[in-house]
Order: sequence, then structure tokens, then C-alpha cells
Amino acid sequence: MKTISENVCFGGMQGVYSHASSATKCDMTFGLFLPLEARDGPVPVLWYLSGLTCTHDNAMTKAGAQIWAAEHGIALVFPDTSPRGENIADDDAYDLGQGAGFYVNATENPWSPHFQMFDYITRDLHELLFAEFALDPNRQAITGHSMGGHGALTLAMNLPGRFRSVSAFSPICHPTTSDWGRKQLGAYLGDDKSKWAAYDATLLMRNKGFDGPILTDTGTNDQFLDLLMPETFAEACIKRRQQATLRMQPGYDHSYFFVQSFMEDHVAFHAEALWV
Repeated sequence: MKTISENVCFGGMQGVYSHASSATKCDMTFGLFLPLEARDGPVPVLWYLSGLTCTHDNAMTKAGAQIWAAEHGIALVFPDTSPRGENIADDDAYDLGQGAGFYVNATENPWSPHFQMFDYITRDLHELLFAEFALDPNRQAITGHSMGGHGALTLAMNLPGRFRSVSAFSPICHPTTSDWGRKQLGAYLGDDKSKWAAYDATLLMRNKGFDGPILTDTGTNDQFLDLLMPETFAEACIKRRQQATLRMQPGYDHSYFFVQSFMEDHVAFHAEALWV
């Protein structure tokens, strides 16, 4: 692991680090905010998964999360959204390839050699973080925005017992039936749609659910609302009688101004679960 930068932030430390990943077979970069309490021992950790076109840097600098994490004594992890490099497959479109990993393990060429983002987040980066930093593996929560909201919900339901709570901003809720999903899942996983179900939050809610609280926020003026399909996830939660707070926020769009506006709520929501 290499240290790229470290800056004091709200009494804690905002770092950026890189490391070699066996899952993606390339160097990966991530951000990590450690609150002041980490000097005295392991602290809870909140994962933040970013959306299409983003790197580790977008949420780290735009979401305004550190002030609330510092208040609650919680660490924040900001992973990248895909493998990157000259010899790694890419696409001219913004919503496929580098910057658009969709948090899946690709099985199709040319993506499969490097686009193993599910394993990267849940295994490689997970193991590195708890080996190198003062983080408590028994107190984890996860959130994300857009594609990252999709990632947060699907990781939480695919890994029962790992995360105490899950939240999402403007999540892609039903990618197997949305233009934000069918293109990417088809490219990464092939034409067999039975393989797509493990990465669809609505289908996972119908079949598995989540053993803990869920919070989602989506703006009523989100320009991608028809692609996000929050109504499908809400219906699945109701049918399963899932513990969930699913909010539509009047006037808000898909931007980081929206994320900033409700970040305090989300961090407090996770703090309640993490500090029990």
C-alpha cells in the first residue's frame, strides 16, 4: 500500500492510498477518512460507493460526509468505481468500462480479466483496510449514490451479516429491466439473464431481503428517475414487509447538491445502527 496524500480534516485524517489488487489485477486507489477516535482504537466504518464516471475522489470532496462522520466517530471508505489503466478494457460510452464497473464480477471478454469489482470491494479492499487501519470489522455499514446505490443495496443483501445498515441516494433499483443496467449487465455477464439477478436490488429484495434497516432518498426532479425505478424497490419492500424508509425528496435532482443535502441524515441513520 502506498500513501498518496493525508490531510487533517475535522480533527481526523483524510487519506488517499493505492494498492495492488489481486481481484482487478491492477493498482487501485481509495480514500479513507479516519475520525479522531481511531487514535484510541478501532472505529465503525461506513462504505460509500460512487456512481457512473466517478473515481474515489468525487464523494470524498463533494458529498460533505466527513463533518458528520467526525461528529459520530465513524470512518468513511471511498473506493474507486472500476479498474483503470492503459491495458484495461474500456468503452467510448460514459456508462460502460472504466468508471462504470457496476460492482459486479464480469464473466465476459474483454471485461473479465480486470472487472471483478464485487470481489475487489468485498475481499481485497476489505482485507487491506482491516489489516492496516483501526477499523472494527464487526461494525460496518454501506451507502452509495446512483450506480453506487445499486452497489450498496446489492452488496448488503448478498452478504448477510456483514453490514448492520444500508442506505442509498438515487439508487438504480431494477437494472435487469432498465436501460441503466441491461446494457452493462449484458456486456459484463453475457446474455444469460439468470446471472443478472444477483445484481438487481429489486429482485434481491423479493428473494432475500436485508436483516437490518434501509434508508433511500431520491429526488422528485431527478432527471434519471425513469432509469432508477425506485417504485419497483418500494413495492418489493412492501411485499416483503422489509424494515425500510424510502423517501422521495421534492425538487431535488441527481447531483451532489442533492447528496450533500441529506448526507447528515444518512450518517446519523448508520450511526444509530453502528453504535448499538
